[in-house]
Amino acid sequence: MKPVTLHLRAETKPLEARAALTPSTVKSLISAGFKIYVEQSPQSTFNIDEYKKAGAIIVPAGSWKTAPKDRIIIGLKEMPETDTFPLHHEHIQFAHCYKNQAGWQDVLGRFKRGNGLLYDLEFLENDKGRRVAAFGFYAGFAGAALGLKDWCFKQTHSDSKDLPGVKPYPNENCLITDVSKDYQLALKTGAKPPKVLIIGALGRCGSGAIELLHKVGIPDKNIIKWDIKETSRGGPFTEIANSDIFINCIYLSKPIPPFINYELLNKPTRRLRTVVDVSADTTNPHNPIPIYNVATVFDKPTVPVPTTQGPKLSVISIDHLPSLLPRESSEFFARDLLPSLKELPNRDTAPVWVRAKNLYEKHCGRLDRQSKL
Repeated sequence: MKPVTLHLRAETKPLEARAALTPSTVKSLISAGFKIYVEQSPQSTFNIDEYKKAGAIIVPAGSWKTAPKDRIIIGLKEMPETDTFPLHHEHIQFAHCYKNQAGWQDVLGRFKRGNGLLYDLEFLENDKGRRVAAFGFYAGFAGAALGLKDWCFKQTHSDSKDLPGVKPYPNENCLITDVSKDYQLALKTGAKPPKVLIIGALGRCGSGAIELLHKVGIPDKNIIKWDIKETSRGGPFTEIANSDIFINCIYLSKPIPPFINYELLNKPTRRLRTVVDVSADTTNPHNPIPIYNVATVFDKPTVPVPTTQGPKLSVISIDHLPSLLPRESSEFFARDLLPSLKELPNRDTAPVWVRAKNLYEKHCGRLDRQSKL
């Protein structure tokens, strides 16, 4: 069987420092008979020499566009919206075009027009329907870190100021040290430890949020852990307005009642100061947190919610939170993805890849029907 050639494209999303392949997974794949090309990237957390030492062939950034069609192009985040040329290769990436996100037709249409193929990383699933690899743990970990930083900032600054921009941390210990310092400063103002409500607490994302809060010193009794059981009665939930920080960690797969609304937020008794929407379904028409419509970024992590009563309220809706810890989150993700990547030589029969291809074709059919309306 012909060896598989993977081409790791350089990420172009601003401040996206993660990578779908790490030097350690490249070394493992090459040992398994793969050929690996890696693009030079000015924003990757991994030095290009690490990939070279692992045995990869180093090529210029953007060279995937003219690469032979037999290469499988692998990356993480979506390509620039300004790019519209047809896509001819097989691609492995997050495309964000299967859940009616804004512009999904344009994104999916590029693959279809070029006779390419999308294996969406969000929908690579095992036989039990569970994702084979996800960034959820570090998304929750980073989201909780920024949510706590914002709450702390509000204790030590006036409401006229917003949380300043942040940059990726070199490692987890540096992040914990920084957030712990903010937390101790907030407590010195007389503030009590915040009450944090997490919805989706039993999943990867929720467990990451809980671990960060524990490591920084938030008492476990202050962490309210909700999942399907607690939300089954349907929102909106007064308990969210009565907490200090709300962290949404659910995976939205179908329309559900909103978790929070302006009626609850505009009461003078509201305690809520910070919402972290880790799920960041900002453009999804069924977003269960319909109080914002802006995807925030590391340079400007919060957006204010226009309330008429109560204290200042902000939302953090960054859609690539794991980039706050790019090295750890990349290694975590790539390690889980590796067994499925090793099945690529048999992707015409390997269930994880067959399911992903069938899902792509299903949504291409939906695109065809949409264009005929």
